[in-house]
Amino acid sequence: MTDSTKATSKDIEIERVEGGVGVIFLSRPDQKNMIRTETLEALAQALDELNADRDVRAIVLAGRGAHFCAGADLQFLTETRKLPPLLIQDLVYGKAQEAAKRLYNARKPTVAAVSGAAITLGCELSLCCDFRVVSDTAFFQELWVRVGLLPPLGGLFLLPRIVGLGRAAEIALKGRRVDAVEALDWGLANELVAGEGYLGRAIALARELGELPPQGYRLAKLGLHRGLESTIDHEWTANALAQPMLITSEDFREGLASVMERRPGRYQGR
Repeated sequence: MTDSTKATSKDIEIERVEGGVGVIFLSRPDQKNMIRTETLEALAQALDELNADRDVRAIVLAGRGAHFCAGADLQFLTETRKLPPLLIQDLVYGKAQEAAKRLYNARKPTVAAVSGAAITLGCELSLCCDFRVVSDTAFFQELWVRVGLLPPLGGLFLLPRIVGLGRAAEIALKGRRVDAVEALDWGLANELVAGEGYLGRAIALARELGELPPQGYRLAKLGLHRGLESTIDHEWTANALAQPMLITSEDFREGLASVMERRPGRYQGR
């Protein structure tokens, strides 16, 4: 299944697998894939690389070992406390938000493959993906409030829109742990796969999404994101501008031909 493996740092590995899927692994399994500054820098670099690679049609974010990501590295947090506020903003959360923005705004489909802990930074990075496929060991938890902090990577914006305000309050304001079955029921997870099959299913889903017309997917995704902050009138206008570009694209012509000829489409993103 694996075409190539590349380590961008000690913290991040990239695997390119058949079917045009790039898998980014958080690769500190002995530390439950806890995140430090180097992790954030390497994650942003990996996302830039895969977004620029025309052979990669979709991206999966996963963790090596039993856990997706158990939050921030404790030494990293201890060192962060010693910095002045503006330096924390620029060096720490600037890097963290840059990684989250790259994931959320990726031009390609993104899928989080979650097992074990998805805590604080791990929870929020998973929320930035288009879809979340989880194992039966997975759980999500925003523990920020219990140590006097708040979710800084978009969780306060995304959670109410994914699970509703009441459930978002349970997660963000109480630090409630949401296990796999409940996450599926709440819409926090899109699919639940028992055992070790979750990663294979996440890759298969990414491959399915990558086979869709790239331009149509990208603009539909942009529309969904924009709609979280927009009005329906604005969306009618924006979508009326986008649709003619899609209708005149080679991908749409191929899509029509594939339906008429009853065969899979072969999309080139043009």
